[in-house]
Amino acid sequence: MAVHSIAAGDAIARLADFDAVIDARSESEFAEDHLPGAINWPSLNDTERHEVGTTYKQVNPFEARKRGASLVAANISRHIARDVMDKSRDWRPLVYCWRGGQRSGALSLVLGQIGFQVKIVEGGYKSFRAAVLAALPELAGRFSYRVICGPTGSGKTRLLQALDADGAQVLDLEALASHRSSVLGLIPGQPQPTQKRFDTLVWQRLRSFDPARPVFVESESKKVGNLGVPDTLMAAMRASACLRLELSDDERVRLLLEDYAFFCEQPEFFCERLSALTQLRGKAQVESWQAQVRGGDTESVVRELLLKHYDPGYAGSTSRNFPAFADAPVIAPADRSHAAMAALAADLARRLG
Repeated sequence: MAVHSIAAGDAIARLADFDAVIDARSESEFAEDHLPGAINWPSLNDTERHEVGTTYKQVNPFEARKRGASLVAANISRHIARDVMDKSRDWRPLVYCWRGGQRSGALSLVLGQIGFQVKIVEGGYKSFRAAVLAALPELAGRFSYRVICGPTGSGKTRLLQALDADGAQVLDLEALASHRSSVLGLIPGQPQPTQKRFDTLVWQRLRSFDPARPVFVESESKKVGNLGVPDTLMAAMRASACLRLELSDDERVRLLLEDYAFFCEQPEFFCERLSALTQLRGKAQVESWQAQVRGGDTESVVRELLLKHYDPGYAGSTSRNFPAFADAPVIAPADRSHAAMAALAADLARRLG
């Protein structure tokens, strides 16, 4: 069968129509970002791309194309032997590479010659990325948000998770960013995605929502770790109604010790993160906290961080950035437990959802 091209916007709208979405780029390009649900079949892997590029520059383009063709043919052969032999004639893959050129074209040509119904994305990933960035402003402004505000440790993330489990629409930006937002928010063993990947994950999540229902989100700043929240989404959040989540100081400390258990388990990691506060809190204060952590008194450090570092600036910052915070109704779970958060979520979903 012939290979047909499809515009990126049409491909996005029809993703569910395809049996597979195949990314023909290298593994590092795929890791940077990819279409929703895509699988990676590199026509050239990272090492091979470097080899062909070096040959192109140091020898000549003709020799580079010969070497590239040999590598691509071998890789396509392996993909077919591994993943295609069990596919029926009506299998319908969508294929793309960086610009919809040689790498996806070679794979699509072979699949088409076998007899499959192949579509190739016009302009490749580059066009998809442009479509995502173009769609985000309108998409972000489509919804009515309920912004959950509350000082550090009040349980905002736990409440979002409970709301999600209850069937509410939740945009958990920290989960998408693999970061807990503050300077201490780095999660060991969980690197943040790239900015491109984060944008795609936000776009994908927003596309799944019903505009007739509210979207619950946390009162984030413009950056979550190293990643920027899309400007139009940030503006929509800041113009939205707020909820003020409150929890006692003792419960907040215990919640943080539970959710950041790795700080107790890895004291040197905690001490390293505390170093980031030296400019704000001074060397003497940070070294005092580090000594307490190394001495096993992490709880006292967490309490002081809440009262001396996080709390003083939180209310003012939230009031400046979220005008509706001043009129936000107070919501208070019975305690920090997941059961209490689930009960609060059920009540919110009933009243607001």
